[in-house]
Amino acid sequence: MAVELCLLLLLFCGSTISEVQPLYKPPPGTLDFGFVPSKTYDTGAYHEPGPIGILFNTVHAFLCIVQPNSFPQDLVRKLAQQKFGNTQGDYQKPENVVLTLQAIYYEIGFIVSAALGLLFILLLPLVGLCFCMCRCCDNCGGEMHQRQKKNADCQRSCFATFLFVASLIIRQVVGVLCAYAANQHLTNQVRGAKKLVNSNFKDLKIFLNNTPAQIDYLVSQYNTTKDKALSDLNNVGPLLGRRVQEQLGKEVRPALDAALTMAGAIRETKEALENVSISVEVLQEGTERLHANLTDAKMHLNNTLSDSACSVAQAASTCNVIRNSLHQLDINANFSGLPGVSSQLAKVNDVLKIDLSSLVQKGYAAFNDTPDLVVNQTRNILSDIKSVLESIGSNITTFTKTLPVQKILADLSVHLAQSEAYIQDYFPLVEQYDFYRWLGCLILCCMVVLILVFYCLGLLCGTCGYDKHASPTTRGCISNTGGNFLMAGVGFSFLFSWLLMIVVVLTFVAGGNVEKLVCEPFEDKTLFKFLDTPYLLNEHWKNFLSGILFKNPDIDLTFEKVYSDCKENKGIYTSLQLEYLFDIDEFLNISMYTEDVELKIEHIQINLSKIILLDETGKQNLLNFSSSGIEGINFAAYLTEINKSVTKVDLLSFANDLEARADQLPKGALENALKGHANNIRMIHNQQVVPLEQAMKYVKARSTLNQSIRLLKRTSSELMVKVKNVIGAVNAAQLLINNNASLVIVQETKKYMDIIVGYFEQYIEWVKESIAMEVAACKPIANVIDTAVDIFLCSYITDSVNTFWFGLGGSSIFLIPAIIFAVKLSKYYRRMDTEDVYDDVESIPMKTTENGNNGYHKEHLYGIHNPVFTR
Repeated sequence: MAVELCLLLLLFCGSTISEVQPLYKPPPGTLDFGFVPSKTYDTGAYHEPGPIGILFNTVHAFLCIVQPNSFPQDLVRKLAQQKFGNTQGDYQKPENVVLTLQAIYYEIGFIVSAALGLLFILLLPLVGLCFCMCRCCDNCGGEMHQRQKKNADCQRSCFATFLFVASLIIRQVVGVLCAYAANQHLTNQVRGAKKLVNSNFKDLKIFLNNTPAQIDYLVSQYNTTKDKALSDLNNVGPLLGRRVQEQLGKEVRPALDAALTMAGAIRETKEALENVSISVEVLQEGTERLHANLTDAKMHLNNTLSDSACSVAQAASTCNVIRNSLHQLDINANFSGLPGVSSQLAKVNDVLKIDLSSLVQKGYAAFNDTPDLVVNQTRNILSDIKSVLESIGSNITTFTKTLPVQKILADLSVHLAQSEAYIQDYFPLVEQYDFYRWLGCLILCCMVVLILVFYCLGLLCGTCGYDKHASPTTRGCISNTGGNFLMAGVGFSFLFSWLLMIVVVLTFVAGGNVEKLVCEPFEDKTLFKFLDTPYLLNEHWKNFLSGILFKNPDIDLTFEKVYSDCKENKGIYTSLQLEYLFDIDEFLNISMYTEDVELKIEHIQINLSKIILLDETGKQNLLNFSSSGIEGINFAAYLTEINKSVTKVDLLSFANDLEARADQLPKGALENALKGHANNIRMIHNQQVVPLEQAMKYVKARSTLNQSIRLLKRTSSELMVKVKNVIGAVNAAQLLINNNASLVIVQETKKYMDIIVGYFEQYIEWVKESIAMEVAACKPIANVIDTAVDIFLCSYITDSVNTFWFGLGGSSIFLIPAIIFAVKLSKYYRRMDTEDVYDDVESIPMKTTENGNNGYHKEHLYGIHNPVFTR
């Protein structure tokens, strides 16, 4: 019940999660909700065994050899679901027999190993008993007599080496040290487990204490949404009004721009007409003076040619040539004949009496006041929307106060404190029992060490006290003691071996199966998949976890998913799928409030009919400009005269030619007169033609006239059509504002509404994500499971137990070769009662005994009597 209350605690967060389906998704400004307050959990659910991990890995490898099969999920499921013993003969059913055989096949490695262990337990004490009885009968090495052999030294060395390797090196390193290290490691971990347990409880307390703060933070961040929405509502002019203005501006601004451009064209036309008049006057002045001078020069030259001297035969032809070229002495560009533009200029000046630009600017100003119009016409509706937003916040606050959060947390804290106190109370008892276990395991290790000590002392005394020159019956006390130590080690091996192997078999079967059936499946999550098997833990429930939490076993809630989500530190709301517990919209339906906001915004009505883009005066002014008559100007005549040269002929060339012809005449007055006329023509060119072509005054006048005429030509081209188009665009824009602006306003109001609603959607999405990933992050729950199973059960207990039986079992196995080598080796160290004596000195050197004769077994003073001599 406490767990369920803990889960219910978070559900009101989901009350803000309601699905809103907007018709339009604008890109609203991103809201910054900050970070959900979170605490750092102290527990690191990972155990690093240290150097002993090498032993653990070795044991794991050995278990993989014993049991190479993976976790038998189907077999365990069938065994768990199968009911044995409910009726008589269940075990004889074919399906049950098959399951039993499958289980035996899976456990065959453990069964064979355990069977070998049982044989060891049964046979080794029996063999020891028979061995003792046999030796009491002077058999099995019990006779204190040693045959002399050629390779006796070699055998003794080999037996000593084998015993040293089998008993001391292998058993000492692999066996006793391994078992002792595992025993001590388990004790050390049990003593340090209290800190890990306290860390888990601390994390669970943080989990409970931090959850209300996270919930309060989620609720408080509604104010961020509300403040942003209120800010946009307060700026409805710049936001909604400007959006409406931008949409209408697509039609309005081009129309006003065209009208403003036409106003500029009127001013440019006036300037161009004025420039034409001034430029023509300047050019007319220069060309008229040149024309008069050229006319005088031509008249005087003609008078000279009329002289009687030209009638002479030698001069007549030359004079006729000169007379025929006199028509070239005239101006080429005649600006005096161009039509004036005074009437057009007067009409344009009349048009400019009305400032069209100011009228257009008034239209701009009226259109730019759209945001202010929106603000003034939406005051009442916006106040209603603000009231709705305030009511949402108050409802959320009221709802959170109705939830018994503190009571639930208090109950959970009490249960947690009771659990912690229970563990703390019983932890000393656990440590006490662990001490007993440690002591028992230490005693078992000491049994092996005792045997090792006897063997070690035997080897040490035997090796150090052995004298190769001494006969078997005369061996020293140290050598004899070494042999006795070896036999003592053999005796204790028979006494302790069965007890050691019992412990090994029991811990091997238990620890090995826990490793293969619990720890390895837990590590690869196969165990969770097994627990998620439908109808496994409860024959009536498809999903056990959802049946326990929600009383609805049809919800797909699995142990594997919950553990994985908590391992990733996701929120408990997502991990346990708490949305199935009750309907979120039933508690707080944000969509209901957003609908109210949408309805309020949809009722916004804005009237823009007061906006006048261009009044009738401005339109009439445009029409007057179109009828100013500039299109009637003879632009071709102007351009023709502008492009002409100043004179018809180059005066310098004409003067040079005249002077050259004068040289062809006889010397006299005619020749001199013609040369005088040539100089006069040169003077006219230098003083009048050159200034007309190069002086700034005339060059600028010609350029200005050219530019102005071309500008007037462009402006007058289809002027009436252009003016009508401008007026038509202005009328169309005005019609849009007067009649069709409501459609634009509705569209932009909807976009504006979606922006406001988008803030709520951002808040909802943020709440969803926060609840899914941050609120009540259930990492401590996964840590508790990891601590209990992976660390305590598997790493602390199972690995230590498996390593202990692995070392102890290895020591027990090597007792068998150690017994054999020790019995064999003791013959070479112990003092014998009798010995072999030979006369054949070539084969074996003759041994002299203390009281014997050559070639016979000599009774030892303290030995067993020889039957040959007692008969």
